[in-house]
Amino acid sequence: MPEAPFSRGVHHPPTAVPRAQPPSATAAPGDGGGLLASLAPLLAEWLPRQRWFAGKGRPVTGFALVSATELLPCAAGGATPGLLHLLIRAQQPEPPGHRHGFGCGHRRGAAASDCYQILLGVRSVLPPPLAPALVGRPEGGPLDGRTLYEALSDPRLAALLLERLRVPGRLGPLRFVREPATAIPSVLAPRLMTAEQSNSSVVYGDTFILKLFRRVSPGTNPDLELPLALARTDCARVPAPAAWFEAAPPAEGAGPRPEPFTLGVLQPYLAGSADGWRLALDALAVRADFTDAARALGHATAEVHLAMARALPTSVLRRRQIEHLAAAMSERLDSAAAAVPALQPYRAALHNAYEDLAALGRAGRTWCAQRIHGDLHLGQALLTAAAPGGGGGRWSLIDFEGEPSRPLTERRRPQPPVRDIAGMLRSFDYAAAVGRHENPQEWAGRTRAAYCAGYAEASGSDPRDEPELLRAHETDKAVYEVLYEARHRPDWLSVPMSAIRRLAADTSGRTSP
Repeated sequence: MPEAPFSRGVHHPPTAVPRAQPPSATAAPGDGGGLLASLAPLLAEWLPRQRWFAGKGRPVTGFALVSATELLPCAAGGATPGLLHLLIRAQQPEPPGHRHGFGCGHRRGAAASDCYQILLGVRSVLPPPLAPALVGRPEGGPLDGRTLYEALSDPRLAALLLERLRVPGRLGPLRFVREPATAIPSVLAPRLMTAEQSNSSVVYGDTFILKLFRRVSPGTNPDLELPLALARTDCARVPAPAAWFEAAPPAEGAGPRPEPFTLGVLQPYLAGSADGWRLALDALAVRADFTDAARALGHATAEVHLAMARALPTSVLRRRQIEHLAAAMSERLDSAAAAVPALQPYRAALHNAYEDLAALGRAGRTWCAQRIHGDLHLGQALLTAAAPGGGGGRWSLIDFEGEPSRPLTERRRPQPPVRDIAGMLRSFDYAAAVGRHENPQEWAGRTRAAYCAGYAEASGSDPRDEPELLRAHETDKAVYEVLYEARHRPDWLSVPMSAIRRLAADTSGRTSP
C-alpha cells in the first residue's frame, strides 16, 4: 500500500480560523488528504485534557497544521505500529481579563494560538495495556478507521525516538543531532514519567532522560541552549545534553525564515538523586535541620550563575531598562489583581516595591543582567544523596526552560540573577507551609538566610545587600504564584497570599530571608 501523503514531513502554513466557528480544521494546501480535518474532532476532545495543555478553561476554536512527519510507516494492516509526529496550532480566544502589554505573546485583537508537539501511535487494534493512551479513531482522511494513541506510552515507539537520536540526520522538517563525544547504547528500556506538568519525559534504562517540549515556538529552547553553553565551561552542576531534535518551521511571507523549534533534549539521567522539594519535606517531617543543604544549594546556584556569565553575553541595566522592568512587574500585578480579587487590598503597597526599584534607576543605580535559570525552585535542584535534611551529596540544577507561560524571547533575555534567587526563596516558603511546620516563617527564615549566605560565599555578592531589587523580584514571583494557584490549585492560594501580606507590609525595602 502506498505511503500516506504526509509521510515525508509535509509543511503546512498555519492559517487563521474565525473564533466564532466550532472546533474545526483549517483548510491548508496539501493537507495530507484531509489528515487535519479527520483529526480535529479527536484533538478538540483529547488535547484540553492533557496536563501540558496551556489553554485550560478556554474553548479550542480551531486547528492549523504546521507539519506532519511519519517517523514509522503508518500503512494499514502492518504488523508494527506507526508513529506520526505532528506540530499543530490550537487557536483559542484570549484569557478572561487578559491585558495586552509586557510579556504578552500575541497581537491585540488576535486569537491566542499555541503550537503543540504531538506524537501519535497508529494501530489497527490497541492492546489492552495501552487503552489509557487512546486518542480516538478518525473518520475519513488517510488514517480512516485506525486507532490513534499517545505514542510515548508505547515502549516500542518510545525506543524508536532514542534510536533516531543515536543516528543523527534529517527526516522531512525534523533534524536529529547528537553530541560527537556522546555514546548512546542501542538498547535501553524506556519508561514514561508521570509527574510532568508542561512537558513530557521518557527515562531510558536509568541512563538518559528525554524531555519533549509540548508547547513550542521558533527559537532555541533555553533548556538546550544553556546546558550546552555550561558544558563548554566545564560546569559540572548541570547535566550536559547528549542529543536533541528540532523542526524547521515553514517560511511565512517574504521575510526571513523563522528559527527552528527545539522539540526535545536527551541528557544524562541522575539515577539515585532526590529533588530538593522532596528532601525539604522529608526534613520537615522528621524535624531535621535543612540549613546545611540550603547553604550548599546557594553555593551551587552561584556557581551556575558565574558559569553562565562566563559563557554567554551579559549586559547592564540602566535607567530605561530598570523602569521597563518595574513597569512590566506592575503590568503583571494589575492583570493578576483583575483576575484574583484577593490581591486588590494589597495592590498599592505592592506597587510601591516596583516604584522603589524604578526610583533607584532614575537615581543612576545600575545592575548587571545575564542569562539565568528562569524558574528556579526546589523541584529543579537534584541532590545525589537522599538523606533527610539533604546531608552530603552534591547539588545539580535541571530544567532551564524558564516559565513556559512566558514568551520564548522573554525567557532568553538577560536578567538580574536575583530573579532566580527570589524563586528559590519563595520555594522555601512553600516547603514550610506544605510541610506543616509549627512556625513556618521561622523555618523558612533560617533556610532562606542559609541559602543567601551560601550564594554569597561562592559569588562574593550577598543578594540581601540589594533589598529593593530582591523585594521587587520576590513580589513579582508571589503575584505569579497567586494567579497560578487561583487558577489551578485554589486550596494552595493561602501560601502565596501569606507572602503577599508580608511583602506588602515591608516598607523598609528589605525582605527577610
